Amino acid sequence: MGLIQPKQFCKAPQVVLIGLDSAGKSTLLYRLQRGVVMGTSPTIGFNVAQLPLGKKMALTIWDVGGQESMRPHWKHYLKDCEAVVFVLDASDHARVDEARKALKKVLRDRNTRDVPLLVLANKSDLPNSLTIGDVSKQLDLDSYTDRVWEVQPCSALNGLGVQQAFLSVARLIQKN
Repeated sequence: MGLIQPKQFCKAPQVVLIGLDSAGKSTLLYRLQRGVVMGTSPTIGFNVAQLPLGKKMALTIWDVGGQESMRPHWKHYLKDCEAVVFVLDASDHARVDEARKALKKVLRDRNTRDVPLLVLANKSDLPNSLTIGDVSKQLDLDSYTDRVWEVQPCSALNGLGVQQAFLSVARLIQKN
């Protein structure tokens, strides 16, 4: 997959890819965009790419830095978004509470009202990673009864579930 020029698509839905630093957001984006794993460094600001999904659909993916200093800026990327993809490092048990608080803040933002959520449990291929049930419970997803949400396992490094996840995002947007 290569970069598609934005003018080739009419109003591609805007998807915000957020999560804590080192969760694997940029690695996911590059895996989707180029089909390979590329070396990444912490994202200062954002990366953006058009992701074609078939002949008539594309998504504009905004990958926003997850460092604590970047999180206050997340709100600026939520305006006009049609889906939120929250990436969680499923192998980092020590930061799940921090991730839960960050997600909660995002979902309280008025711009995310009625916006579907996909939680990607990245690094699910690693030993001792949280299960999908654990992720749902730890992030308190059942409390979000006012929105459509899903949790999916993936691995940006080996490609497990990555393409399927963004097909799910497109489906959630269309359903919404």
